[in-house]
Amino acid sequence: MKHDLAAYLSERTYPGRGIVLGRSADNAKAVIAYFIMGRSVNSRNRVFTETEDGIRTEAYDPSKMSDPSLIIYHPVRVYEGETIVTNGDQTDTIRDSLAAGHCFRHALMGREFEPDGPNWTPRISGIVEEDGAYKLSILKSLDGDPSCCCRYFYEYDKPQAGVGHIIHTYQADEEPLPSYVGEPAMVTIDAPDAKSLADLIWQNLNEDNKVSLYVSYIDLATGERDTVIVNKHQ
Repeated sequence: MKHDLAAYLSERTYPGRGIVLGRSADNAKAVIAYFIMGRSVNSRNRVFTETEDGIRTEAYDPSKMSDPSLIIYHPVRVYEGETIVTNGDQTDTIRDSLAAGHCFRHALMGREFEPDGPNWTPRISGIVEEDGAYKLSILKSLDGDPSCCCRYFYEYDKPQAGVGHIIHTYQADEEPLPSYVGEPAMVTIDAPDAKSLADLIWQNLNEDNKVSLYVSYIDLATGERDTVIVNKHQ
């Protein structure tokens, strides 16, 4: 089942952090989006800033930062033409694994969900290859039981024009927060460029909980990147 991306996001008050990977409607560009949301002061006190190889999260107001351990990291890194996007420091784990001659899956077999019980927030990760093929993964507890880590991997070797897949950390806005369930949801990608998609996503994320958004369109022929960053704290 294919979902309208705007409707999918607007129907969820707190999906948490989310990754969208796919292909533009003209079939010429790989599409990446990553968003973060927050309910606590610590989680909401963040912005995305550009780095040489992607982006990192930073405290908007350092005086309000109480615990940086799970909220300060590099969500996006580019390594030898491949773009890694995750919701935690496993971005670095994946990059280091690639540098050592291993693969996306190998890197994540040594990682698990975040140690933030009782939520046990899943680690979600994605990678886009130079030809636009992409992979997604989620590492989560077994129905809230932290004694077992479930690792799921999804590979899309021939993406379809105007189609993407979204995966996010939480299934619903409840207490404790339940982990995402099922395979990544298939969504439409109609926006012609990064700005248009960023506008669509930002407008449909919950106004109270949205924090930051990264969107990038990568030209498959030239490698040129059209990238937009949106921060609630500008």
